[in-house]
Amino acid sequence: MQTTSRSAAVASRPVRRRLRSLAAGELFNIPLHPIIWIGVIGAPVTLANVAGYLLFTLLLLEGAGYWLAKHRQVDSRRRELPGARIFRLLRVVNLPLLAIGVAITAYGAVDNPGLASWPGLGYALFAVLEHVNYFHLQLSYDRRADLRRLRAFGLRRSHLSRDLAQRP
Repeated sequence: MQTTSRSAAVASRPVRRRLRSLAAGELFNIPLHPIIWIGVIGAPVTLANVAGYLLFTLLLLEGAGYWLAKHRQVDSRRRELPGARIFRLLRVVNLPLLAIGVAITAYGAVDNPGLASWPGLGYALFAVLEHVNYFHLQLSYDRRADLRRLRAFGLRRSHLSRDLAQRP
């Protein structure tokens, strides 16, 4: 019996490492972007840029939270994703937040186009794509096997969407 659990733990080591890497990547991007856009490129701190960036940050935090919850699920071998209720709530709560944030950044882009608003609009649109990527359809494919599957079968439901469909 110990051999089975030990081999399962060894087999899941690459999966656990991948989940940690995905969470770390999401968290790494949060401070990286202001450094690039404000510190290097010189984008001004405007309502449009801040609103878009905050949406982007919210979705990255949710993504990191999901990958860490998935890591916990793999470690504990639980059937349901830890925190699934919170993610079900976020799937709904995100929609008005995204709508408001996109409206603010779009107004900023119309009112003051250029560096004062376009980064924020880009972040807001990226946040919408991240919401779709996490809660509905997988849009991000970074491994060869995923790309082959995409070419063969098209888009598929996201991992989080499938996890939320599971009921305890």
